[in-house]
Amino acid sequence: MRIVEQAGTEGSRYNRRMSITIYGIKNCDTMKKARAFLDKQGVEYSFHDYKTSGIEKTKLEGWAKKAGWETLLNRAGTTFRKLSEKEKEGVTEKKAIALMLSQPSMIKRPVLELPGGKLLVGFKPEEYKKAL
Repeated sequence: MRIVEQAGTEGSRYNRRMSITIYGIKNCDTMKKARAFLDKQGVEYSFHDYKTSGIEKTKLEGWAKKAGWETLLNRAGTTFRKLSEKEKEGVTEKKAIALMLSQPSMIKRPVLELPGGKLLVGFKPEEYKKAL
């Protein structure tokens, strides 16, 4: 990751010119907090709303390999809790990925992709500060 000091701008310590993408759902409160944090830090990023734009299976499988499917699957969310007990039981990686593909709201948010392949799932300001 490259951090370059920004010349001539008071109040902003760094100018981060990185390829960062944040994935999530536009109206999610946690997403709003994460995006506000990135904005306040002066971080340039692109936003991918996987509720409206979907998510590729290969992308989701890559995340599962890096972060673990258990981390990606949002079991605390309303969408998962609305599943029948039969649907919830015996969740495997394959079943979790199928659920997340069919209902992207089941993907924990946000997912932050950083240069060099680093991936952060969920929003914890202290983890974002370390990574940026």
